[in-house]
Amino acid sequence: MRVLGIDPGLRIAGYGCIEFNRLSNQTKLIEAGAIKLDVTQSVSFRLSELFDDIQDVIKELQPEFIAVETIFTHKRQVSTATILGYARGVILLAGQRASLPLVELTPAEIKKAISGNGRATKEQMQQAVSNILKLKTAPHPSDVADALGIAITAAIRMPKL
Repeated sequence: MRVLGIDPGLRIAGYGCIEFNRLSNQTKLIEAGAIKLDVTQSVSFRLSELFDDIQDVIKELQPEFIAVETIFTHKRQVSTATILGYARGVILLAGQRASLPLVELTPAEIKKAISGNGRATKEQMQQAVSNILKLKTAPHPSDVADALGIAITAAIRMPKL
C-alpha cells in the first residue's frame, strides 16, 4: 500500500510517501520533501501555492490514501493553530479532489508509534524515522521526518486499505 503523509504548515509543509507491505512488514521510502512557502507573501497566496503543490505531489506519487497530522494548540500560540488549520484545510481539499481516503493522527500517537515516546523531540523523531526506513542520514528538515512518521503510523494502523 502506498501512503502519503503530510505535515501541514504555511512556512514549510513536509511530505513523505512510503510503500508498506503488510505481509512482510517492510516499509520502503518512495519520496520525501519539503514544500517551502514564501513567508513574505500573504496567507491566501501561500494557501493557493500549497494547494497546487500538494495536488502535484498527489498526481506524481499516486498514493492510495493520505495521512495528516491533527491540529494541536499551545495556550501561547493559538494563532499558530488557526494558520495550521488553514493549511490542513487545503491539504484535505486536495485529497478530497483526488478521491483519496484520509487518515488523521495526533502528534502524540505518531511519536509513540515511531519512537516509543509520545513526547519525542524533533531529533528523536528524525532518528527513529531514519532507523525504520534504513536511511543513511536523517530526513531534513524535521517537517519531512514528521511527514514520514505520519505515513508510517497510518500504514501500520490501516490493515484494511
